Parts: sequence; structure tokens; C-alpha cells
Amino acid sequence: MFLQCCWIKNLRIKKRIIRTKKRFKGIANFFLLREYNFEERIAALIIIKGFNNRISLLIVAILILAALNGCNRNSNSPHQITIGVSYQDLQNEFIIRLQDAIRGKAKELNIKLVELDAQGHAERQVSQIENFVARNVDAIILNPEDQYGSSPAVDIAVREHKPIVVVNSIVANLDKANAYVGSPDEEAGKIEANEMMRILKGKGNIVLLQGPYGHSAEVQRTKGIKEVLSKFPGARIIAQQTGNWDRAQALSVMENWLSSGRQINAVIAENDEMAMGALNAITAAGKQKEIPIIGIDAIPDALKAVADGKLAGTVFQDAHGQGALAVELAYQLVKGQKVKHTNYIPFQLVTKANVNNFLK
Repeated sequence: MFLQCCWIKNLRIKKRIIRTKKRFKGIANFFLLREYNFEERIAALIIIKGFNNRISLLIVAILILAALNGCNRNSNSPHQITIGVSYQDLQNEFIIRLQDAIRGKAKELNIKLVELDAQGHAERQVSQIENFVARNVDAIILNPEDQYGSSPAVDIAVREHKPIVVVNSIVANLDKANAYVGSPDEEAGKIEANEMMRILKGKGNIVLLQGPYGHSAEVQRTKGIKEVLSKFPGARIIAQQTGNWDRAQALSVMENWLSSGRQINAVIAENDEMAMGALNAITAAGKQKEIPIIGIDAIPDALKAVADGKLAGTVFQDAHGQGALAVELAYQLVKGQKVKHTNYIPFQLVTKANVNNFLK
């Protein structure tokens, strides 16, 4: 009865443990199996050789009693939904805020999260989705690093019949995902470019700090910025380079541009981390009153800089709204409910005139 209740019916557990068998040498390494649940650990002990001593048998007995207890308890309680979440890079402050929102909504809905950080590597995200499938999560939330490199992750989820919600940035095969939550990045580029043209009265030399080349937000924001600037004959981009969403990299790029001796009238950055990096370089050069800077995301540092008059503005991207809705949609999909595929949350321009509405 115990075997039937707890683990023998799940052949994936056995196969998974057999694959990892070579990692263990005897019962001393049993506790390395903390990543497994009770029934998986018992299966591991049965598969791994060398548990014929009293201590081993005692461990098995304890686990059997605990697992049986869990089986009896779970038979009277509802299944807790588990969602796997793959983040593009948790070094990015906006993605950290997205994570906070996902965690908050998951707690509200009593959802268990399995969270992994791709650390800026699309191929790592693909492996992470395979990991989620092996762990038999109920649904997946993907925050893609790259629109092409991360797209196989969606294919895996679809192949394994796992509901998948893409959040914040897009993938090339977005139509295959069950749902998407984000903000139209081309519109963000247009908003910041229009505001900078208002400040410069339609003319000036502009430098453009871009996101990682090929990232969907970089592609769309660059498109929006250039579309607006093309309508102003007196405005031109004299230099553009990626800062990879990173403050330190943007500072270095900005220092190089400043040292070139070319006249720079404004900086348009495709996120706030890079805007803050540019601000640090411009401040160090003593030109903070000469070169206006605008960014995107409305992170706390940027909002404070706007309030202090150090940044010309930022564009608010609703991390809380995106994260919470992504979890809600994943929850509904697990429950078998129909959901809207494309869910846009609008951007908002933030300047000194309205920044107090966004400051906490």
C-alpha cells in the first residue's frame, strides 16, 4: 500500500534517480539527496547499493513512516500547485522587482515556486525548463533572456504539455506560449525619445545606450527611439553602443564618449541602470547641467534622481503588475481555465512634475 501510495506509480522518479546514481557512493552521501522529496529519497535508497547496515535500515524506516504520514495527510488536503520560474538575470534591479511581485502573488494563492536565475545566459534557461519538466512542476513562467536563444524553452514546455507564461520580454515563438504579460517596448522607446525632443526643442547630438544586442526589449526600444528621432531633422544619433543593461558598463561607455571631444547634447538610455551609469560619468566630468539623460523602468535610484533633478525623466514599467498577472495566468491555466494570450500593461512617462506619484 505504501509503495502504491507514494512512489512506485511515478516512474519518472526512478528514472531520474538512476541517472544520478553515479553521484553517490554509499549511504554516507544519502543526505546529499535533499533536493528530493520523501518518496524519491526512499526510491534512491533502494536503488543505490550498500544500505545493509542498521543505520541505513533505520533511516529507511523513519522515511517510510514520515512518507506514510504525508500520504495520509495529503489524501485529505488539496494539491499545492508548483510553478517553475526562470529569470533572465537577477542582477538587474527591475528583474528583482519582478521576482518580488511573483513571490507576493504566489504566497497569496498558496503556490509553491521553484525559482532559477539564468544569469544572462539563454542556453541556461533552456536547461532550467528541462529541470522544471523533470521535477514535474504544474506550470512554468519564463522571463526570457534572448528572443531567439530562449525560444527552445517554450518548445520544451509545449512538447511536455506544461502551461507556460512568458513575462516582460518576448521570444521568437511567442505564439506557442499559453500567455504573455509585458509592456510594448517599442512604445517605451517612443515615449523617452519624444520627451527628449521636447527638452532639446527638436535638435541636438544624441548618444544612445542600448540593451544587449538581440534582446527583444533592445530591438523594440531602439526601433521606437529611431522612429521618433527620424521625424526631427535637427536631431541625430552620433554614437550608440550596448551597455548590457548594466550600470558599470554604461559608465565606461559614457566615459569613452565624453573623452572623444564630440559635442553631446543628450543621453537616451534603454533602461535606468544604464541611465544611472551615464549620470555618474557625466557628473564626474562636471557636465550634469549640460547633458540631460532619460531612461526606462522607474527603478528607485532613477526616481530619486528624477526628483532631485539629476535625470530628465524615466519611463515607468510596472514590474508588480507584470509579475502578479503572470502568476495569476499560470494559476488559471493549471486550473484548466481559458486565458487571454497577450496582456499588455502600459508604460508611463515620469518627470519631476509627477515623480511623487511613483515614489514610495
